[in-house]
Amino acid sequence: MKTRAAVLHDVGQDWSVEEIELDPPKAGEVLVKTKAAGLCHSDEHLVTGDLAPPTAVMEEMGLPSMFPIIGGHEGSGVVLEVGEGVTHVQPGDHVSVSFIPSCGRCRWCSSGMQNLCDLGAQTMVPGMITDGTFRHHSADGKDLGTMAKLGTFAEHMVVSADSLIKVEPDLPFIPVALVSCGVATGFGSAVNRAGVKPGDTTVVVGCGGIGMNAVQGARVAGAKHIVAVDPDEFKREKAGEFGATHTAASLEEALGLVTDLTWGQMADNLVLSPGLVTGDMIQPAIQLIRKGGTAVVTGLSNVFAEDVKLSLFELAMQNKTLAGSIFGSGNPRAEVPHLLKMYQAGQLKLDELVTRTYTLDEINQGYEDMRTNKNIRGVIVFED
Repeated sequence: MKTRAAVLHDVGQDWSVEEIELDPPKAGEVLVKTKAAGLCHSDEHLVTGDLAPPTAVMEEMGLPSMFPIIGGHEGSGVVLEVGEGVTHVQPGDHVSVSFIPSCGRCRWCSSGMQNLCDLGAQTMVPGMITDGTFRHHSADGKDLGTMAKLGTFAEHMVVSADSLIKVEPDLPFIPVALVSCGVATGFGSAVNRAGVKPGDTTVVVGCGGIGMNAVQGARVAGAKHIVAVDPDEFKREKAGEFGATHTAASLEEALGLVTDLTWGQMADNLVLSPGLVTGDMIQPAIQLIRKGGTAVVTGLSNVFAEDVKLSLFELAMQNKTLAGSIFGSGNPRAEVPHLLKMYQAGQLKLDELVTRTYTLDEINQGYEDMRTNKNIRGVIVFED
């Protein structure tokens, strides 16, 4: 079938909205009509080259290029067709995607760590999870990869059934899309990985789509002080609506603020989720947490970044923890329904996260708005 998608042909280029050819689903796969897709910063990292090196660089390294690629890994839709062997969804079902698939069989899935499913290791490798071949093709017949094996920046997508989570049909498609990445990642970073408890002082660095949900997570968990750190005034103001009790424009400003709030003990926990994590942010983050505290690195960094500024003496002698987190260290098949139940109960702000919606043809405007800090989350809404 023919459909339309936003394709990135190489680093540094704009998204190209074009007609593509989509093959029917094979065994273990599902055809989905996309209804909403979040404009997550991770897809911007494809454009900047932080997540995917240019084609020429990959060729020099003897590795396959990720380009051309259909973007998008945060989304929702309706099942149109299922391939052989698919039983947990059927045509007509409403679904949320998961940028980390869960097979249910590997060591990690079977021990309650679906966010580390072995299938996730393949998400940035071109081709379908199921058999390594392609279902998406350009008009001239060239194979197209898909971001995180999803490609939600398309009117239709063929994905592995392991990447889909069935949701209740009365839920709006935009919130269902948001919980598939930004909400689950931010909320879980605070609640699951940082372990925020009632009365804690929590710092969230970077208040975009992920950080704002870390703020929400800290609020729901009962933190007494929630310090939102972001250089942009608009995001600092919005953070107050999601639960922040204090704000700071920089890590340096936050250091003095947290010192005063805690009488010098410092924060119990911290979530680091700026647009791009760099090595020089780690030591200031560690300084912001107390003895025995936890700093969680959630934001993406350049794939080749290795240098980190960190006082190993402070880390060890003050019993501090520096932790990583993907998908908020939660289980997609449990977290997505759980967060949506909280939304239905009025305990989680999801509609308020969306600053503006866009059509697929407006995708480049949407990302420009993200770069200029006009959005907490922009969302592409697809016409019926």
